[in-house]
Amino acid sequence: MNSVLKISEAASLALHSMIILARQQDEPVSVKYMAEELGVSANHLSKVMQRLVKTGLVISIKGNRGGFKLAANAEEVFFLDIYEAIDGKFNPSGCLLSSNACEPDKCILGDLVRSVNNQVKEHFRNTKLSSFIKN
Repeated sequence: MNSVLKISEAASLALHSMIILARQQDEPVSVKYMAEELGVSANHLSKVMQRLVKTGLVISIKGNRGGFKLAANAEEVFFLDIYEAIDGKFNPSGCLLSSNACEPDKCILGDLVRSVNNQVKEHFRNTKLSSFIKN
């Protein structure tokens, strides 16, 4: 069954890989390890990780024992930071067609689309990576 909520695959990979990095804070984590854990293409994940490096959320460590590490404490990184590093500013449309096909204030779904988008944004704004670290 498909999900109603649509988040790009790249943003989803970024969110999941950042949780892996948060859980393994002390050592660099290889793309190969993360790809195996997530069951995804290492090539695709590598591109996502490079984007996270460019935005400063992750650092890349070269060499035999290299990999990726968080650039900041997991307590300081929010899901919204990660999402926006990959997909840009969270600014969803209030229309499923992204064209406002319905008459103003007469959406066939009422305010459902806007409400769900606002809930997702608030969840991302309030969720820290540190929430996923087991103590």
